[in-house]
Amino acid sequence: MSDVVLELPDSLRSELKDPLGPLFTDGETLLKEASLPLISVGDVVTYHLITAGHTPAVALTDEQTERAAVDDEIAETIAEHDGFDKTVTAPNPPASLTAELLTSLSTAISEAPTVTTLIEVDGEEDLAALPAILSAPVDATVVYGQPGEGMVCGVVDENRKREVTAILRAMDGDMELFYDVMDRS
Repeated sequence: MSDVVLELPDSLRSELKDPLGPLFTDGETLLKEASLPLISVGDVVTYHLITAGHTPAVALTDEQTERAAVDDEIAETIAEHDGFDKTVTAPNPPASLTAELLTSLSTAISEAPTVTTLIEVDGEEDLAALPAILSAPVDATVVYGQPGEGMVCGVVDENRKREVTAILRAMDGDMELFYDVMDRS
């Protein structure tokens, strides 16, 4: 069983509907605005970046989009892409962040861009954009899907890190353990 560190309370769901950056519907256009290293959260986002010719430094996928299985083309494109140096698996139930996911993410970001990593999430990766923004270096880009709208391109800066920290602190769970897990990776 995975160790859940933080869980999203229902009271915070509406706060996460606002994108943490501009929206794009085209991977090539997004890449012109993004800075490196680039971290992608979600199968469709990762697919669009790969088909636009870019391997994310870190990609998190769960073979789901909007709670349904992704198209075979998306799953196959990611699975057959030879641009990732390593692939790891991390369990993560919906609406939560586990120690395993946080450790995998923190390690992958610390190794980027020298090593590119695909993190295959067993469960759901939707909340991973939050710790990705928090642990990514300033000027990195975290891209995630905004259901029904497109891809959010969040360039990491200190203001965005403070905004994400406030969201994470409002979640249910153990922030001390969160920081401990993220720091020891």
